[in-house]
Amino acid sequence: MEQVYLDHHATTMPCDACVDAMTRALREHWANPSSVHRMGQRAAHALENARGQVAKLLGARSRDITFTGSGTEAIDLAIRGVLGAMARVDPEKNIIITNELEHSAVRNLCKQLSDLGRARVEMIPVEPGGRVSVNAIGELLEEHGDRVAIVSVQWVNNETGVIQPVHAIGELCRSRGVVFHTDATQWVGKMPTDLSGEDGLKVDLLNCSAHKFHGPKGAGALYVRRGVRLLPTMPGSQELGRRGGTHALPAIVGMGSAAEAAQDWLCDASGRERMSALRDRLETGIIERCEGAQVNGDREHRIWSATNIGFPGLSSEALLLALSERGIFVSAGAACASGSLEPSPVLLAMGVPERIAYGSIRFSLSRETGEAEIDHAIEVVERVVAQLSRAMPG
Repeated sequence: MEQVYLDHHATTMPCDACVDAMTRALREHWANPSSVHRMGQRAAHALENARGQVAKLLGARSRDITFTGSGTEAIDLAIRGVLGAMARVDPEKNIIITNELEHSAVRNLCKQLSDLGRARVEMIPVEPGGRVSVNAIGELLEEHGDRVAIVSVQWVNNETGVIQPVHAIGELCRSRGVVFHTDATQWVGKMPTDLSGEDGLKVDLLNCSAHKFHGPKGAGALYVRRGVRLLPTMPGSQELGRRGGTHALPAIVGMGSAAEAAQDWLCDASGRERMSALRDRLETGIIERCEGAQVNGDREHRIWSATNIGFPGLSSEALLLALSERGIFVSAGAACASGSLEPSPVLLAMGVPERIAYGSIRFSLSRETGEAEIDHAIEVVERVVAQLSRAMPG
């Protein structure tokens, strides 16, 4: 049975360069990078080389990169760290401005901070198609003034691939002197990033995760613009005092090698054009062959790596299981609740009708996805949807 993996927004297969670098680190650089002896310093050199590779991918300086254990941890350090630092100066400066479309790493953290009384959360209205309103952010900043601690808006939605207007948001926040954080987990390694100066993206904090661009799990990074103050959530002497704990060097050097490979791929725009065409081919094929199917999200402002398609009257859980049994591996982009898949809160926040959201699945590609895989997936999806439609009429 032919197998097609189209769940690359969940994770990607580590590239050969990543695996080779991790193997070398395990065999040759197993000493503690914080040790002052020669073996430790060789490990430290490998660590700093990886930092430089990740910095280059982001268009940033090496000293602005803090390694973490995941993208989620980087998000926690960014948001909780800013709140903690500001609480020492002004306890009233505790408002987080964010939105319902964020990854659960942001949504759940904000809810926890609100429930604990450590922050007040203000939600940005969502426009049709899944983009936030820049004007509404300006109004919230005007309304709450000096009490705003941080604005957090995801660059690319993990479920729909919709791209947020982060450049405009960054300009707005910088003009108001407000810290701006973006979760760039689904952007970095797939699209060019420039944090190099005034002409680049005006962001204060940006997180990414290695396993989203053919690196290993267990390695993430947080870009911190010089001058932004953070209270460490894991105190320690490592990572400029921002994140304690012995470095997971094999994962970090794997992330560095994956970042270098991604940067090489990004140098030629034709690769992204080819992948956008493949995404459109998948989408068009499914829409044409499956009556009632529709794309969820803004089709103009999207990254090439994802499409979210709703099948009215069907269950995403049934679709996932049936497709998996036939070798097509995709995702619902929804949380598991009580043993069954519930409609995605992101899709519901976008205004997608529950009947469609309940039957929506995400197809996500990587730079390695090929035409034959896309064509085979279209054929299998057509058969599965037809079978389920007969079994679940209406």
